[in-house]
Amino acid sequence: MLHCQSLKNQLSTYSKGFLNSSELSELPTGPEREGSLKDQLALAIGKLGENMTLKRAAWVKVPTGFYVGSYVHGAMHSPSLHNLVLGKYGALVICETSEWKANLEDLGRRLGQHVVGMAPLSVGSLDDEPGGEAETKMLSQPYLLDPSITLGQYVQPQGVSVVDFVRFECGESEEAAESE
Repeated sequence: MLHCQSLKNQLSTYSKGFLNSSELSELPTGPEREGSLKDQLALAIGKLGENMTLKRAAWVKVPTGFYVGSYVHGAMHSPSLHNLVLGKYGALVICETSEWKANLEDLGRRLGQHVVGMAPLSVGSLDDEPGGEAETKMLSQPYLLDPSITLGQYVQPQGVSVVDFVRFECGESEEAAESE
């Protein structure tokens, strides 16, 4: 999961998109952008002797007042790959905040942990009652790190609104990826 917060521009809201396997394979790589990700993958397969495939990637652009939190479960850092973080599960959580707080990085990591661990299907709203259909809605789920409260009850006093999220799982089927 490569995450860069320095590319913010004058957007009015966030935008999110996905790249499929063929789009991802053609992305340029290297300091001079001389090769493709497909070429790098072939080299890695040859070096490691393990078969690997690229299934999808997500990109998110956010304006000022938004924050993208990230979490990778079982993270392995790779300094040789521009600090790329690899793991079995990963999440990006898009939040809107009225003021920039020092704890946003930690909050974003905790929200990402929740997305990875609880696998919500949608954000939902603070008005959703816990249980039933709301069990798949992020804000009405029991908070992963304190099940006595909902995630909505955890984020509301922080002055942050959860807007959207993306969840990745290594080896997930194409159908699961497309349903997002």
